[in-house]
Amino acid sequence: MELTPDNVKNPKGVRVPMGLKDFLGDASGTFTLNILSGLVGQLTYFYTDKIGLAGAAVANVMLLGQIFDAFADLIMGTVVEHTNVRGEKYRPWLFRMVAPVLVLTIMLFTVPKGIGSGVQILYMLIVNILLNAIVVVAIEIPYGSLLVVRTDDQRERSKMGTFRAGAGIISGMIISVGIIPITNMLGGDQKAWIEFASVLAPIAALFLFICYKTSKEVITQTDTVKEEKEEEKSTFKEASVKLVQNKYWLMAFCLNFLATIIYSIQGSSGIYYAKWIYKNEDLVGIQGALGIIPIILGFVLIGPMIKKFGVTNTIKYVLFLGFISQLLRLINPYNFYYNTILGVLGGFATIPMTALMGVITAMSIDYNEFKFGKRMIGYAQSINGFGIKIGGGIGLGLIGWSLSLASYNAQATVLTEAVKQAIFAFNIYAPGIVYLLMFIIIIKFDLEKKLPRLRKESELKRNER
Repeated sequence: MELTPDNVKNPKGVRVPMGLKDFLGDASGTFTLNILSGLVGQLTYFYTDKIGLAGAAVANVMLLGQIFDAFADLIMGTVVEHTNVRGEKYRPWLFRMVAPVLVLTIMLFTVPKGIGSGVQILYMLIVNILLNAIVVVAIEIPYGSLLVVRTDDQRERSKMGTFRAGAGIISGMIISVGIIPITNMLGGDQKAWIEFASVLAPIAALFLFICYKTSKEVITQTDTVKEEKEEEKSTFKEASVKLVQNKYWLMAFCLNFLATIIYSIQGSSGIYYAKWIYKNEDLVGIQGALGIIPIILGFVLIGPMIKKFGVTNTIKYVLFLGFISQLLRLINPYNFYYNTILGVLGGFATIPMTALMGVITAMSIDYNEFKFGKRMIGYAQSINGFGIKIGGGIGLGLIGWSLSLASYNAQATVLTEAVKQAIFAFNIYAPGIVYLLMFIIIIKFDLEKKLPRLRKESELKRNER
């Protein structure tokens, strides 16, 4: 049965719940997005070791691309809200991006040879901006909005989130486990990477099309509660000034910014460690496969941990675990088994971070209402998203800059001390420092205990107006 706005209710007026097909179709969008982000995460290694470009140049390109991406987030929200295709705002963008996903995914790896490094760098920059700052953003924002307009049933929304998380894990594992062994099996050169991308590109495009076909905008603006007061509008400048006066929002901003640095490093640095420290780059596939263990543990334990410790303390404990896991790696950074076990512990620390950073941000936005009389949700989320994208660029940049400072040569046969320390820097030192900084910040975040009282005070203020 096809789900459309007209048949969400059957002829007797009874609401038709979402079925398995609907949840799977919706999750297809996450599958596509994680295929794209997974491939982008491998670009630093591809550009340095397969194309032969300098690490600093690659780092600067990746950071510049993230800056464009960050500003695109701020712009795309307005563009989407002014879209109207047969009464739909969000779903049409998924269809529009199917062909660009197919083409640009392959173009990531078709860097022309024999034309000079300057032209190659320009090609890299243009393709990365087209894919990340236009195509991915034009999918992410509408796709995120679909969860709201697809159903107003909170249980269905929660189930959609669970299916999306599962799809993201599967597509992420395809990249982390398969890309190095498969490309090496195909020859290990640029042609092998193009062949690998040529298989994934139509799959990513197909899953995006499936998401478009199975997703419908059911809940329209007329379905919302009419009595809700429209929040007083602010200019971007006014909201920005107020937000920086909210210490909790600043802490949430910094936590999200730092967390994204860790995510970017973890998604891109392992191949260098496997190749040069373990002397076998195929081991990155084994590490990727073992990475599913902390993911499963994280999703199983996060609920009981929140129930027992609360949101803030759960994040605090896993951040401390992440810091300790990095610290212990210094004892023996060369042993594959020892470091893989510690990597599993560190991986577990990122799951509650991923799931609960949004909750921390929401708490800080609630505090805006107490402090300023309005939450400024849109501005707070937009600026926070901007910081997340910049953090991702810095995470990728740390890898390239470290390799450049160490005069990294992908064709070298001997590992120099400088390159070894550079690899340790972005695999162990930097994540450890970031975990510690986040731990210090979260200790200061005492809003969770205050919120019940603040909400009551805000409610009293609203009633007095």
